[in-house]
Amino acid sequence: MDSMVMIVAIVALALIYDLSNGWNDSANAIATVVSTRVLSPSQAVAFGVALNFIGALFSSEVAKTVGRDIADPRLLTGATFLAAVLVSPIWITLCTIRGLPISCSHSLLGGLIGAVLATTGLEGLKAKGIKKIVFGIGTSPLLGFLFGAIIFVLVMWIVRRWHPATVGRLFGKLQLLSAGAMAFSHGTGDAQKAMGIITGALLSANLISLGPEGEMHIPIWVRLLCASMMALGTAVGGWRVMKTLGMKLAHLRPHQGFAAETAAATTILLNTLTGVPISTTHSITGAIAGVGAAQGVRFVKWGIGAKIVFAWIVTFPACIAGGALTFMLFKFIGIA
Repeated sequence: MDSMVMIVAIVALALIYDLSNGWNDSANAIATVVSTRVLSPSQAVAFGVALNFIGALFSSEVAKTVGRDIADPRLLTGATFLAAVLVSPIWITLCTIRGLPISCSHSLLGGLIGAVLATTGLEGLKAKGIKKIVFGIGTSPLLGFLFGAIIFVLVMWIVRRWHPATVGRLFGKLQLLSAGAMAFSHGTGDAQKAMGIITGALLSANLISLGPEGEMHIPIWVRLLCASMMALGTAVGGWRVMKTLGMKLAHLRPHQGFAAETAAATTILLNTLTGVPISTTHSITGAIAGVGAAQGVRFVKWGIGAKIVFAWIVTFPACIAGGALTFMLFKFIGIA
């Protein structure tokens, strides 16, 4: 396949990934604010669209991790990146239709790792990037759970003598801030994965180059395109996933939603600003479970949580296998 045709195909599929990511993960950013009835679904979606777009333009550390630190893009081919972005949206769409809030991030990263393994073998992977992924997988749900429980306990201590109506009014307003932080942090992390894929593909095709000290710069047109597609995906809205997270896992009131969103946004920003590509889904689900568990184990519907965890566990190996098989198919038909 002609190199420019390959690049165009990679960009198009990476943008489809961002669209499907916003479709699935829009629920992660706005599920609690809808379930607590602070905003209507349409208001929450509009709110999420704006802050996802702004967040996507805020940082590029995760994009650099994806495009440079998982594997050296100069050792790869366009077909490697094409395989990754082809597998991920398919998996996301299948899971979203079934209402499963999977990790869109790890579906893309799994597809990329699988494609790299099929391209170069183990020697093509970089320990630095793989360690960041493993760290994010292990810490994001745990930190979300712990922060959610701690923030909820602090909130309950502060309002322990307040009238319930006063608590509801105050945290109804404060939840707009926490939901905004959640949507912003989602944009800072998730849109950057596609930015990294596109920039890595441009590097592999020698259309751009690394800086004199090996630094990677994300072209502005890549940043704007990815931010726009993430916002568009959020506007579409993943209503089934929203129902699973916001209404089935745990029933939340405004002060509980505030604690969950603040915990998740903190978890995401702590990681993404240091280049760790974590999952928004892992973070918010852990935070919701933490808030629920702080009230007692019966407040969390652990059967729903088990269904979500199962989807997480399956996503990474399924997408690694899918990325590898897709690259081998490309090689078989002569476009790799």
